[in-house]
Amino acid sequence: MGNDGPLWSGLTPEEHEFQYNPQAAFPNFKDAQAGRAAINEAALKALERQTDLAYGDHPLHRVDVYPATGGAAGPRPVHIFFHGGYWRAQDKQNFAFIARPLVAQGITTVIANYELCPASTLDGVANSAIAAVAWVHRNAASFGGDPSRITLSGHSAGAHLVAEAMAHDWAGAGISPWFIRGAVPISGIFDPRPVIGTTVNADVRLTEEIAARRDVERRKVTVACPTSIFVGGLEPWQWIDQSYRYGHHLHRSGVNPEVHVLPRWGHFDILGEFMEPSSPILNAVLRHATA
Repeated sequence: MGNDGPLWSGLTPEEHEFQYNPQAAFPNFKDAQAGRAAINEAALKALERQTDLAYGDHPLHRVDVYPATGGAAGPRPVHIFFHGGYWRAQDKQNFAFIARPLVAQGITTVIANYELCPASTLDGVANSAIAAVAWVHRNAASFGGDPSRITLSGHSAGAHLVAEAMAHDWAGAGISPWFIRGAVPISGIFDPRPVIGTTVNADVRLTEEIAARRDVERRKVTVACPTSIFVGGLEPWQWIDQSYRYGHHLHRSGVNPEVHVLPRWGHFDILGEFMEPSSPILNAVLRHATA
């Protein structure tokens, strides 16, 4: 926020929608998931997995666990991925392709569901994601994982949930935060307030009070883990700016994050990085998980 108010304060309603609603910026947004469908289906068929493990009573408090197949013997590092969907859509089953390159490198992978708007508020969404991380920490040993070696990644709204985990009061819950060893937020929204001025808010139902509580650009960082932030170079510039601002917030908090703008990607196709060997995002996840 500058001296003249928020960055978005001078935007027309149409420009505000374009900058803060990725579906408006990329009208062909469904093409990215359709393009991954065959690869995702192949991953679902090929990979061993434990499906719909419950971390709470809500129907969406469920995770799928993909046990590591490669790598050294012994407890495996665990990676948790949170999908996007602007806190209101998507399902873990559509992201099995994330697990395929990770399990081959000895990393047990957890794809999480969480509560969705409008049935839940953003408070419920964030709290359910934190509950998922806590459950994985407590139960990692039961599926061969190392509870002290957990890394996180997430896309879009999922990147916000990664940041929520990095701002959670783990010590207050009786858990040392050092179990989170690395984080990779991808194309994230970290300050939710601009959503209030978009059509998306018909579902998200943000108020100023909820947005302030869930603003991870301004909340204390409790997890000082290595962090690699990515955003697509084709995304609207104010969306890109959120990644830089969150990186600056981490830096002020004693974390020295990497911030990468990947030139050829938009908001929805950037997850194609997980299907490209030696891609920057995949390399970052592997590096943090195996450090």
